[in-house]
Amino acid sequence: GLALISLNPSYYLSAGWLWVKLAFVAGLVAYHIYCGKLVKRFADGENQRGHVFYRWFNEAPVIALFAVVLLAVLKPF
Repeated sequence: GLALISLNPSYYLSAGWLWVKLAFVAGLVAYHIYCGKLVKRFADGENQRGHVFYRWFNEAPVIALFAVVLLAVLKPF
């Protein structure tokens, strides 16, 4: 995203789809950091979540990555 902005700042800074895409990417970074915290909890034996939580939690990045690809390809707004 930053490389695109540097190539044509006037277009990309006004493109709403790029800002939404970058927000999803920031969310994925936060997800990754939270996954590290969960791994530490598992290592310390402090896990308080059930398997259903982790099954749904595992789907979040799939949905976010799907949205990122759609935004990059379709450029809806």
